[in-house]
Amino acid sequence: MSEAREFDVIIYGSTGYTGRLVAEYMAQQYGVSGDAPKWAMAGRSLEKLEEVRDLIGAPKDTPLVVADSDDAASIDMMASRTKVVLTTVGPYQLYGDELVAACVKNATHYVDLCGEPGWMREMIDQHQEAAEKSGAQICFSCGFDSIPFDLGVLMLQKEMKKRFNKPATRVKGRVRAMEGAFSGGTAASLKETMKAIAKNPALVKVLASSFGLTPGFKGADQPNMLIPKYDKTIDSWVAPFIMAPINTKNVHCTNFLLDFAYGEDFKYDEMVVTSPGDLGKQAAEMVAKANPFGGEDAPKPGEGPTKEQRENGYYDLLFLGETADGETASLCVKGDKDPGYGSTSKMIAEAALCIAQDDNKHGGGVWTPGALMGKKLVKRLEDKAGLRFVVES
Repeated sequence: MSEAREFDVIIYGSTGYTGRLVAEYMAQQYGVSGDAPKWAMAGRSLEKLEEVRDLIGAPKDTPLVVADSDDAASIDMMASRTKVVLTTVGPYQLYGDELVAACVKNATHYVDLCGEPGWMREMIDQHQEAAEKSGAQICFSCGFDSIPFDLGVLMLQKEMKKRFNKPATRVKGRVRAMEGAFSGGTAASLKETMKAIAKNPALVKVLASSFGLTPGFKGADQPNMLIPKYDKTIDSWVAPFIMAPINTKNVHCTNFLLDFAYGEDFKYDEMVVTSPGDLGKQAAEMVAKANPFGGEDAPKPGEGPTKEQRENGYYDLLFLGETADGETASLCVKGDKDPGYGSTSKMIAEAALCIAQDDNKHGGGVWTPGALMGKKLVKRLEDKAGLRFVVES
C-alpha cells in the first residue's frame, strides 16, 4: 500500500449493534481531530449513520461513508479510501465475500469478528495468493474469538522459550471465569453455518478438524474437547467450551503461519472450568448439554447485552504449558468487560489501528492476529483495551 489513503480505518457496520460499540470506543478513546487516527463510520444509510453518530456522542465532523454489501461499486470505493476496513457486518458468509475481494483488489487491509471457519477456509483458498501479490493483509477473528486465546498461547510460548529455551508441546486453555451474553449476530452466524454444511457437506471436515485453517498441514491428534473430564493439572472438572472449535483452529493457524514456532506436534485444547468433586462433575455435564443459542428467548440479529451487562462482564482465561520434558509454566489473560461486546469492540478497534499505524514486517495474505500483530497488539490491548497478560507460574 504505497499511496496515501484518506482514512486509517473505516468501521463498516457502524449502525449495527457491535459496530456502534466500536465507533463509540473510537470516538471516546481517540476523537477525530489533531493527531487522532483518521477514521470513519460506514453503513447502508446516511440517515442512520448520522443518528448513531449523535447517539454515541461522536463529533459532528466524524466522516460518514455510505456502502452496501449488495452494491459492489460502493464496497470497492470504500475499500479504496482506507488503509484498513474494520467490518462487523455478519454473518460474514452472507455479507463478506465482496468486501474481502475488494480489499484484496485494492491492497487494503481487513479485520473482522468472524467465527465462521468454513467461510474463513473458503476465503483462504480463494484469496491467499492474490492477497500476497497485492499486499492486502486479511485478518479474521479479531474479537473474543480469537484474540485472547490466540495471544494467550503466543505469550505463554514466549515465556516457555525464555525460561526453557523451547516451546510447550502441550497447552491447555481453561476458561476459569466469564460473565457475558451472546447476541443475535452470533446466533445467526451459527445458523448460517448449519445451512452452509447442508449445501456443501465437505465443510464438515473443515469444521471438525483443529487444522481446518492450515491448508496442506494436519498435525498431531488433538485432545478430546467434546465431553466433560477431570483435569488433574488444576484439580477440577472441565466442560466443553462453545468457542473452542474456532479458537483452536486459529491457534493452530498461528503456529502454521509462524513456521511452526510451537512445533509440528503441538497439541492444544480449550475447556470451561467448573469445580472439583461431584458438584463439579454435575456442573460440567450440565454445561455440555446446554444450548446458549436456543429457546424462545434466543436473541435476534441486532440485539445484545445491555450497557450494564457489558460493564459488569469480565473473563479470566488460564493457559497451562508443558514441554516434552515435563517443564511447565502458566499465564492468564483477563478482560475488564463482557467478552463478546464490551471487550470485543475495543479489541477489534485496536487490531485495526495496530495494522494501520504500527510497523508491520509482514506482507500480504490471510493472517491470524497472533501471527500478524503479536506482541504489538498485546501492548495496545494492555495500554488501551483493559486486557492483562500475566505470567502466573
